[in-house]
This record gives sequence, C-alpha cells and structure tokens, in this order.
Amino acid sequence: MRNLIDVASGRKVAELVLKSCKVINVFSHEIVEGDLAIDSGKIIGIGSYKGKKEIDMKGKYICPGLIDGHIHIESSMLSPKEFTKAVVLKGTTTIIADPHEIANVCGLEGIKYILDETDDVPLNVFVMLPSCVPATFFETSGAILEKNELKSFINNPRVLGLGEVMNYPAIINGESKMLDKINMAKDYNKIIDGHGPNIRGEDLNAYKIAGIKTEHECSTVEEMNERIREGMYIAIREGSAAKNLKSLLKGITKENSRRCMLCADDRHPEDILNEGHIDNSVRIAIKSGIDPISAIKMASLNTAECYGLKNLGAIAPGYDADFIILDDLENFNIVKVFKNGKLVVDNNKPLFNFNIKSNSLVTNTINIKKVTKEDLNIKMNRNTANVIKVISKSILTKKVERKVLLDEDQLFKYDSLNDIVKIAVVERHKATGNVGLGLVENFGIKGGAIASTIAHDSHNIVVIGDNDEDMILAINEVKKIGGGITICSKGKVLESLELKIAGLMSELPIEKVSKKLGKMLSIAYNNLKVNKDIQPFMTLAFLALPVIPEIKITDKGLFDVNNFKFISIDESI
Repeated sequence: MRNLIDVASGRKVAELVLKSCKVINVFSHEIVEGDLAIDSGKIIGIGSYKGKKEIDMKGKYICPGLIDGHIHIESSMLSPKEFTKAVVLKGTTTIIADPHEIANVCGLEGIKYILDETDDVPLNVFVMLPSCVPATFFETSGAILEKNELKSFINNPRVLGLGEVMNYPAIINGESKMLDKINMAKDYNKIIDGHGPNIRGEDLNAYKIAGIKTEHECSTVEEMNERIREGMYIAIREGSAAKNLKSLLKGITKENSRRCMLCADDRHPEDILNEGHIDNSVRIAIKSGIDPISAIKMASLNTAECYGLKNLGAIAPGYDADFIILDDLENFNIVKVFKNGKLVVDNNKPLFNFNIKSNSLVTNTINIKKVTKEDLNIKMNRNTANVIKVISKSILTKKVERKVLLDEDQLFKYDSLNDIVKIAVVERHKATGNVGLGLVENFGIKGGAIASTIAHDSHNIVVIGDNDEDMILAINEVKKIGGGITICSKGKVLESLELKIAGLMSELPIEKVSKKLGKMLSIAYNNLKVNKDIQPFMTLAFLALPVIPEIKITDKGLFDVNNFKFISIDESI
C-alpha cells in the first residue's frame, strides 16, 4: 500500500502510464482527459504522471473491462481456456459463470473442472454453484447435487453464490430441499440468482422474498420493470437463441438503468467470432439510443456492484487495472485489452496461449441402451396431437393441438405436407433405456435428422427428424464420437462435431469449431430445409428444458411447463 501511495502521490514513477487518454468515468458519468497511471496491477489514478513505460494514446477512449453477468461456458461448445481466449479478445475481462451444464453431466467433478481450468487465465472467472441439478426431477441427469454437495465449494473465494434457481415452483411452494440450498447461500452471505420467466404478482413476491437477487429471463419491458420494483437486478440477455436486448432496451430509463446489466447466457462460437460478446450488446445498446456511458455501466459497474466485486467495474484509484481501449464510443471498436495492468490483446491478437488437455473425469460420458425403431413409435388413440410449436428467435415454445396422420396400427406417420416431425430424448447417463417422445412444429426439417448431446439442462441425447432410420443413425453417431452434434440424411452421416468434454465442449480452437458449425448450419438450412428463423442446434437443445414455458420434452415424456406435469401426446387439452 505504501508503494501505491508513493506512486499515486507522484513520489515514485509508475510502472505504466497511458498518456493523453479519454477515460470513461462510470461513477460521475463523464469523460475525463489526462494520463492514466498503472502499477502493481492496479489503477493509480488520472493526472499528470510519469511512467517507466509510457504509451501515447492520442486521445483514445479507455473504459472498464466488460463483465458478463450470467454465462454458461459450456454453451460456447469451447473448452474453458479456448472460451477465455475468445471473449478476452472481445474486451471481456470478468464473467459470472454458472457451470450447471457440466454439473448435470459430471456432478461435482464438472464444477471442479471449470474452476481448475480457469484458475490461471487472463479472465476473472467467478462461479455460481448450480442450484438445480437436475433442473427438475421430471428428467434424468448425470448427477444430483443437494445442499451438502454444494457446500463443499461454498468457501472458494471465486464462488459468489447460488446459481439460477430455475425450479421456481419449489421455492413458491416452500419445498425443503430447495430452501436448504437457499439458506446455505444466505448463511455464507452469498448471492442467489433467479430464473423465473412469467412469474407475476404474489408468486413473484414469494420468489423474491426467498432471497433471489437477479433475473435474466425477462422478455418484456413489463416483466423487467416488475422485477426492478422488487429490488432485483436485471441481466439483459443477448445469446444465440434467446435475444432479449432490443426489446428490453425500449424500457431502459435514466432511473432504472443502474439496476440493469448485460449477459450472453448461451452464445455460440460463430456469434462470438463474428459479432462479439458483451461488446456486441454494448454496440446494440448504443445504436438503439442508449447513452454510451450508460451502456458501459450496464456492462461493467452495475454487474460488479450487483455481485459485490469491489475492485472491478470501474477505472479509479485502487481498482484492478482491467480495461479496454477504444477508437470511438459509437462503434465501440476495441483495439487493446489490459488485464491486471498487462497488455493481453493488441489489435485483435491475443498475447497469450494455452495447451488444451483432456480430463478423463469429464470425458467418456455417453452411456445408453440400444435404441430401435420400436422405441420411436408414437401410438395414438386419436388423430389429434399435443404439439410443441417452436417460436422463432426464442427458447419459449407454444402448446398447440394439431391434426396428424396415423397408419393402420395407429402410429404417428410423417406427412410431408405438414411441418410436424418427431422428437425424442434418449437418457444417456445411466443407460436406463428411457426414451421420451413428442411432436414438433415449425422446426422445418425435411429428409433427415439432427441429434445432439447438448440438451438443456440434463443433457441427454435429443434427436429430431422426419424419419426413424436417420434418427437412429444420428443417435448412434453421437454415441460413437463420444458426444456432440450430428446431421444425417438418407442413411448417411453428413457432418458431425465432436464434443468430447462432457458431450458439451470441444477440444478444438474456436476457429475450427466455428467453421465446422458454419458448415453444419449450411447443411441444416440448405439440405434439410430447417426453418431459417431459428438456430437449429440451440433451439433443439432448449426443447428439452422443462422449466421454460409452455411445453417441452424430457427422457421421461412430454411435459406441460405451465401446469408442471407430464401429458400424453394424444391427451385432450
């Protein structure tokens, strides 16, 4: 401290001084011109400083490193280190990660893997302990984590609290196991994240009074404002499938902006490469008319204050020297990134590298019984079915009733004139033989099948197609490659992406993952005629998540989320 005081007072020369800067001050909401001094990984201050090393910034803007308020590393399909490289290039220096994807597959070993793999990277990776493993007991996961299991990580200095509580009915109904987790977090003065789409009125009061602090599932301004009134922070999401930013920006005001932060939640590698990460959200906000400094606050200070990160989110004396340098505010073009006072990105080139190593504790995770055509038969008592209707650019679905074709054995028969196809979820952790079946509208697939081991949140095998043969081929292919995504058509595997880490993440660099996914997207849209208004792989993954309204599919069957119960395909609505 004495050394920092001597540097700040000018009695000692700083390690680094950036001359002629325009510094974004997120406290006073102004741009301050001067020299920025950095020493020992800390911001010393703005003034007229001398440095052992000096860089003339020629009036460039300096703003705090960006913070993602809610992210699942696994959803990038990249290893933690490759994910780090991808987002640091885009100006992100801190993330709040919820490893519930890998925890649903590998349990505590999955959480440990994320913490270990991000221990020595140029990115602050804080973790929220997964609150819902499984998300519900209406599906089969690879692990069950209760209070005592989670407690083993609670004192880790990088663990900030309890991750998104998506089993909101358990809180509202006062179920003891969920309240035990809530109380554990409170006992250790930890934060509790929310995940409660469409909760309103008294139910929202009950949810909030349990201690829920944040929400990232708002899709309307009304939802956002209701939660802000309750004292919650809103993480405004711009992911690959769920894009809520532009809708919610319409409700941002000078008064409520300080309760808002930015997050990516689930973002695919090609979107990170081509559009960006949190920097993309900042650009969208600015172009939508949000004041640039307010947009930067939502991407830095607001998130840091929400999660109690005392030395992050601002450029001020004593704060960690995590910052980015911009050409201008309107285009938000990042030219350099500093982490702890060290230059880590220069002109979109990383100045760091990693070796990606396999970890046997989070690989070899596909364990299924053989699936036959008979397992995919949908026998019905009538020709009217409950169907999952995909909503474009959303992870929400709609429960609809549709007329379908049946064969002479009363089995569902694909009709090429209607856009209704089979979906199946195959349990892949314990080889139970569970196969949940349903019907989907508006996915648009024709002449083949797509299968994936990314199926939120229990990550069983989810497969969709217009014929049983290609669906079975796709299931067998993802087993063969140790987890991943595959596209099959007319008895042939057209392309596959191996995701050997828990069936969720690749060991390849982001460029190779993105290129492969780009090729697969082209095949999905052009060869299999998938609806171009949806992202097929992300959409398919969320069709298996039984906490997002209105209707989903698990390995145990068709699930009515609004009424929180299983229904049969031919049950009268």
